[in-house]
Amino acid sequence: MNLPNKLTLLRVCMIPFFVVFARMNTFWAQCVAVGIYALACITDTLDGHIARSRNLITDFGKFMDPIADKLLVMSALVVLTAQGRMPDWVCILMLAREFLVSGFRLVAVENGRVIAAGPLGKLKTVFQMISTIALMLLVPVEGDALLGPAGVTAANVLMYIALALTVVSGADYLIRNKDCIRDM
Repeated sequence: MNLPNKLTLLRVCMIPFFVVFARMNTFWAQCVAVGIYALACITDTLDGHIARSRNLITDFGKFMDPIADKLLVMSALVVLTAQGRMPDWVCILMLAREFLVSGFRLVAVENGRVIAAGPLGKLKTVFQMISTIALMLLVPVEGDALLGPAGVTAANVLMYIALALTVVSGADYLIRNKDCIRDM
């Protein structure tokens, strides 16, 4: 197993630790959760960079990297929704897109085709990661917001940008791969 694939698996292994701290209502635990989450997000950037620069791109990486990203982000979405820091309908739309695209990928794999993430999907992932960090840091579980109402507003704006990119990138993914749909 090459280094990028190990980083992908490391990202998956970090998720339970992130969730444990993210579910705690203290500010220090939220900071630890954000640190773990940010480190996991950095592994996403690193594994892609290393894979491309060293020509270590594998079918496993093309398949598993997006799943690792989805698991990480979905964990954050569920925790934030459970804590009341994210509207449930936003979480549902984001999760629905991820399940739709993942299911579509699985069908494509069964037909001998591995579909890598596109540029809009990557941008969506970046904004989901940034917005979840902002929500964790700027929208309090309890007590006062770190930067007050302006911080809460900024986090919510980032969340809605991530939502828009989620919907648009999902539609783009289906349109770009419509030939797979015809083959189903």
